[in-house]
Amino acid sequence: MSDTKVKRPDRTVEEIESVVIRFAGDSGDGMQLTGTQFSNTAAFVGNDISTLPDFPAEIRAPAGSLPGVSAFQLNFSSVDILTPGDEPDVLVAMNPAALKTNLSDLKRNGRLIINTDAFTPMNLRKAGYETNPLEDGTIKDYQVIEIPITSSNAQALKEVDLPKKAIDRSKNFWALGLLFWLYDRPLEPTIKWVTDKFGKNEVLVEANVTALKAGFAYADASELFTAHYRVERAVIEPGTYRKITGNEAIVLGAVAASILAKKQLVYASYPITPASDILHMLSHYRHMDIRTVQAEDEIAAMGAVLGASFAGALAMTGTSGPGLALKAEAMSLALMTELPCVVVDIQRAGPSTGMPTKTEQGDLLQAMFGRNSDSPVAIVAPATPSDCFEMTIDAFRLAVRGMVPTILLSDGYLGNGAEPWKLPNVEDLEPIVIKHPTEPNNGGYLPYLRDKETLARPWAIPGTPDLEHRIGGLEKADKTGNVSYDPENHQRMTDLRHEKVQRLQQIIPLQEVEGEETGDLLVIGWGGTYGAIRTAVRRARRDGRKVSHAHLRYLNPFPANVKEVLSGFKRVLIPELNNGQLLMLIRAEFLVDAVGYNKVYGQPFKVSELVAKIDELC
Repeated sequence: MSDTKVKRPDRTVEEIESVVIRFAGDSGDGMQLTGTQFSNTAAFVGNDISTLPDFPAEIRAPAGSLPGVSAFQLNFSSVDILTPGDEPDVLVAMNPAALKTNLSDLKRNGRLIINTDAFTPMNLRKAGYETNPLEDGTIKDYQVIEIPITSSNAQALKEVDLPKKAIDRSKNFWALGLLFWLYDRPLEPTIKWVTDKFGKNEVLVEANVTALKAGFAYADASELFTAHYRVERAVIEPGTYRKITGNEAIVLGAVAASILAKKQLVYASYPITPASDILHMLSHYRHMDIRTVQAEDEIAAMGAVLGASFAGALAMTGTSGPGLALKAEAMSLALMTELPCVVVDIQRAGPSTGMPTKTEQGDLLQAMFGRNSDSPVAIVAPATPSDCFEMTIDAFRLAVRGMVPTILLSDGYLGNGAEPWKLPNVEDLEPIVIKHPTEPNNGGYLPYLRDKETLARPWAIPGTPDLEHRIGGLEKADKTGNVSYDPENHQRMTDLRHEKVQRLQQIIPLQEVEGEETGDLLVIGWGGTYGAIRTAVRRARRDGRKVSHAHLRYLNPFPANVKEVLSGFKRVLIPELNNGQLLMLIRAEFLVDAVGYNKVYGQPFKVSELVAKIDELC
């Protein structure tokens, strides 16, 4: 939406509040890199941003096919934003398949930039077009800008000493330069990135920088655009910011937890989408006493975590839903031996292999109950990409306080999505206090003696003189840790394992509510639905609706005041990217006749969907 037009001698610059752009093309067209560089530049100039990468699930889908389409959507704004946008204002379609899979999402009368070079008869057939959409009226409802991007890029790079295939790979930077001109973005941050990335190969630096500048110059010289657009800096709280994804925030949170606890961190995992980045990034922190292990499978990774925890280290593993299932038995062993560890689950669409690159919230009930017998663990769920930092630290804090496995439920949307993150003041981060016993109890060491406040057992490091003890999967006698088949002891130990998780409420903050504490409707969410719900509720409140929002970041145990919060509203709505898992827990725990709004498209909620549901219930 336009606010003002500023006349300049050489061009018209239109100031706008926010823009949603989607880059789409073949998986080899570099759309993720293009979107990331645009996002980095938007963050560099001070815009608020929110991103939604959309990866193809096929590793090597045929070029030009529908399954091979890769897309990257970003929303950049001069005001506070919480989502990557419901609909793109601009769609850059690099081939027919990208057009076919993304056109329906583009706003009516939105700007459609098309690489006409890719619309060959062969590519049209691969995308399932019987006629050319550039000619048959398919795109008549949009502002269409047809540009031969591939050949224009090749012409700009004709003097560069690279084979044709390598030159064609630079066409994404040509398109990026075009968009940089259109939205008044500086080239310097991207040029610096290219120089740093390919500095050892001068030809690649030349090719990418030339392509970027050529696209920029083409937009400036052509008459395709009557104006270009400026999104001013966002007004944000003073501080030092960086762009961060959820997976990056988990990595930094784990490193921070290691420092706060003054402990070595051991991270063991098996590569799995969309959690693999955590292993890759943590491996660069060896100099900070971080140890990473790429295990041969999920079970081995969980076993290594138990060994590291038994030895006295902070221990963490990362996975997605299928891997969490494989880790279940060893997690039960961690529960029985009462060893602290953190299991990160970056949820994806399932079941089984499902849709590996698509987001979902399908693992909540697995996290709660997906182990044999009564096996309670602590569960936390970050709300935004940057919140993953704080919640990773909190996951370790809960784990060592209760001597209990703790699951951090993120998802593909949070893990891959990005937003600005204000760097915290290190002095404000609370230390994680860990006390290992060094002296035996009267009459010998008792490995299952309980702390009176937390009910946690002591965490003795193997090799400490006089603290020899046994742990294992068989039921333990209270206090002594001896193997026990006594019925009353089993009941007591089962109750203790449950109660010590509940006592974590002592350090879990009370549940906050945005809006009034009483009203017609409370919308409850968890995880990556935060941005869409919060935005929808704010719109509804502006329209006079008596609606409020509570977002749960602690799922087991719930914050102590959740029942009180629920009691203040006539109706409760729970939107989830599953078929109603939190809904089931809330109904069972608090006997509230909540209403679910559920979606399993592999995509996040649109704000408009939630606004419509709120209007219906109000």
